[in-house]
Amino acid sequence: MDKGLMERINELARKKKTLGLSDEELQEQARLRAQYLTAFREGLRATLENIWIENEDGVYEKLQRKE
Repeated sequence: MDKGLMERINELARKKKTLGLSDEELQEQARLRAQYLTAFREGLRATLENIWIENEDGVYEKLQRKE
């Protein structure tokens, strides 16, 4: 994840609490948050796809995808 992305999201959040945001800034905030969530979900999915579970009998199996 890009550090600049997080910094800008946080900057807009702080500004929203104090001064409020213009329509352009609100659109930018929504776009950046959507970008962040997409990256977060991809990272989580990649992590989950690389998890192995050890069964009671000592056999390792790949974590199954929930449908």
